[in-house]
Amino acid sequence: MKRSRPLVVVGGLAVAGIVMLSWTQTWFTVHLHAGTAVVPRVVADGAAVVPQYTALAIASLALFLALTIAGRVLRVVLAAVEVLLGVAVVATGIGALADPVAASKGAVGEVAGVSDTEAVRQVVDRVDVTAWPAVGIAGGVLAVVLGIVVFVVQRQWPGPTRKYAAATAGAAADARAQAPVPRDAITDWDDLSAGDDPTADPTADPTAERAGAPAAERAAETPGTGAVGESSTSDTVGSDRRRSDDGAGAERGAP
Repeated sequence: MKRSRPLVVVGGLAVAGIVMLSWTQTWFTVHLHAGTAVVPRVVADGAAVVPQYTALAIASLALFLALTIAGRVLRVVLAAVEVLLGVAVVATGIGALADPVAASKGAVGEVAGVSDTEAVRQVVDRVDVTAWPAVGIAGGVLAVVLGIVVFVVQRQWPGPTRKYAAATAGAAADARAQAPVPRDAITDWDDLSAGDDPTADPTADPTAERAGAPAAERAAETPGTGAVGESSTSDTVGSDRRRSDDGAGAERGAP
């Protein structure tokens, strides 16, 4: 029963194809009275007699394609819709088969120059019915049966795969994790208490920030350089100057 879904889907596609094929074939050959039209007979195909078949067949086709990915609840809904589509196909085909003249009114009216149903009946001599109406009705019956089969066996079918759902949930969790945290006064105060700067960019590289600091700041933070280094240099230069001055005085004979 678990492997019945492919068979049911293929059967549904075949049934939709049968209904569509019936829609393209000749349903009635209408013979007209002599002298009432320029042609003695009119061929009415399914497109003229049952134009609803094309929409019903396409809807059934899409329905069975949707069954391949539908969950349990949706499968029940689709099964009910398929039954309704089959009933509509059967009812439309039986209605056309019960009154071929009325069903062929559009095709006859184009050649006879009349549009009223009673006027069309006046110009029709007889109607020959082909086997294609029965084929279309049989397709509708099969659609009803398949809808009931889907309703019965779909409980044994496996549900849709969850790997895509898991991937979607993981992506959503990553997006939430990367979302910026809203800032407020309490959060900033907690950061300050912990020794962090609440205005700093959490994505910035601290090494790059230190490399971009002014030279004076880097010199001040390095032992033996910066302001202290400048003082030492000044003292040294001053000492040398004083020693140079003292030597000059001695040379001039100062006491």
